[in-house]
Amino acid sequence: MQSIYNFIVSPFAKRTTAEKDIDGTTLLLNTELQNHLYTSRHGVVKAVPKVNDLSLQTGDEIIVHHNVFRRFRDIRGNEKNSRSYYDEDLFFVYPDQIYAFKRNGEWKPVVGFVFVKPLIDERMFSEHTERPLIGKIKYAYGDFEAGDLIGFTPGTEYEFNIEGEKLYRVPANRITIKYEYQGNEKEYNPSWSQSS
Repeated sequence: MQSIYNFIVSPFAKRTTAEKDIDGTTLLLNTELQNHLYTSRHGVVKAVPKVNDLSLQTGDEIIVHHNVFRRFRDIRGNEKNSRSYYDEDLFFVYPDQIYAFKRNGEWKPVVGFVFVKPLIDERMFSEHTERPLIGKIKYAYGDFEAGDLIGFTPGTEYEFNIEGEKLYRVPANRITIKYEYQGNEKEYNPSWSQSS
């Protein structure tokens, strides 16, 4: 099966991240169906479209939008699948719902995005655990390189957990400044992100 414009994708493991196996016992982390934070965003390409501008290949692991594998309740309380749903483990995914792919063991962002690692906020009297609107690029695109310290506009970062690291997906055109390192920047990776 091949679509004209959409990728056919299946979840990498499960559609949800609301369960965790600990020593043979299943721990439920969330019982809300509506909460998008517990929807898997990690998939595998099963078929590429005839028009493949992203140059993805069958078998590539990808990071997708949270609504792709999502289940939710409609206004009547009935459980529904997302509009991407095709069959039990197959979903149609638009190219603009794909943010990164893994090939040869290395994650790469798709055109137009970078993934940024947050930094610990060590300012005196700060109530934040991480510095707002600043981070270190983990997966680079375009003129940026991994390790660049950058600032970005408010509301453009979106949180992902990729291989046990908390990262923000930021559109490259929303990066406002490239900083010089001061030498005291520390990456922020909360313990909950390492448990996936």
